Amino acid sequence: MNITSAEFVISNSDYKKCPETHMPEYAFIGRSNVGKSSLINMLTAKNDLAKTSSKPGKTLLINHFLINNSWYLVDLPGYGFASISKEMRSKLKGIIEGYLLFRPQLTNVFVLVDSRHEPQTIDVEFMQWMGEHEIPFAIIFTKADKLSQAKIQVNLSKYKEVLLETWETLPKYFVSSSEKRQGKEDILAYIEEINSSL
Repeated sequence: MNITSAEFVISNSDYKKCPETHMPEYAFIGRSNVGKSSLINMLTAKNDLAKTSSKPGKTLLINHFLINNSWYLVDLPGYGFASISKEMRSKLKGIIEGYLLFRPQLTNVFVLVDSRHEPQTIDVEFMQWMGEHEIPFAIIFTKADKLSQAKIQVNLSKYKEVLLETWETLPKYFVSSSEKRQGKEDILAYIEEINSSL
């Protein structure tokens, strides 16, 4: 897939206020500082589409971006909340779960995981929650340029082991690097494949 247009449409704190269209939506979510904004900018070839920040946890709303006038890329708040109040954490949890559970246009969720780390409980628990609610998702391992191929494979193997303790089959996964544009073609091809089947 070649992205020829990508434009910001709207930000919301409530899934009920999201765009009223029948276009498929692909949501991106991950812990704070996982490189979500950089990945979105890399996929769309727009350096400032999603706002990057050195301070984690800046995405506090559901952000819709219209891609090629045919599908939406949705930037969700992170689930590994940055240093924010308990009240705000509760509010963000409601925003995320409301969208994931009740948004009929949601087609697939990309769960971003930092490839530099061994399986983190919060990531595994979030994927488990997704599975329990039958929400389709794929995993994107980010920041692959930060460590060797051998170390990446070690960490991927550990994730597979942990997930197979409760899953019969593994979800689709991708290895990416925003710096080196790694994984872009595979991720976009996957989205195109799903769109073609709808």
